Amino acid sequence: MLRRLLVLGLILGLVGCETISLDRDYDRSRDFAAYRTWAWAQPAFEYRPDDPRIKSDITEQRIREAVADQLDQRGLRPAQSGSAADLKARAYLIVDQRQQQYTSNYGGWGYWGGCCGGYWGAPYVESRTVYYKVATIQVDLLDGKDGKLVWRGSGEKTVYNDAPTPTERESAIREAVQKVLAQYPPH
Repeated sequence: MLRRLLVLGLILGLVGCETISLDRDYDRSRDFAAYRTWAWAQPAFEYRPDDPRIKSDITEQRIREAVADQLDQRGLRPAQSGSAADLKARAYLIVDQRQQQYTSNYGGWGYWGGCCGGYWGAPYVESRTVYYKVATIQVDLLDGKDGKLVWRGSGEKTVYNDAPTPTERESAIREAVQKVLAQYPPH
């Protein structure tokens, strides 16, 4: 359980000074002003990869609540029971392992030094590979009639090993979702 919470903290460590990298895409042929109601698509939420170490009902609930709040702020209302929604929403939490290679050059054929001696030597090259995780929250909005994707927004951020508190996790999720959905409706 502790390991699961630490990994979850790692994944949701969206708090910090670093900004969230945003992306969006949408179907330019759609009339977004005609969309007034929404409902959750089935499935409403997905983890990628489907890893039990990152799955959490608490995280899913936080993301779903944040999406619902942001859609409400944009004038979209939940569809009434039994009636069709104009839009269907689906959210994802995607965690990717990435790598970056760094190369440093030291030394060289030549004399370095001053009055107290110097150095003659061959160059030394050091390469390191750094592995890190990137967490992405993605929100898809599908047309309620034809089921086609009409809008997609995502925000990604590098995840660090520090484990945030539950309050910090919730705040980071709300901030990420707010930034993602700030791009809806398209202008």
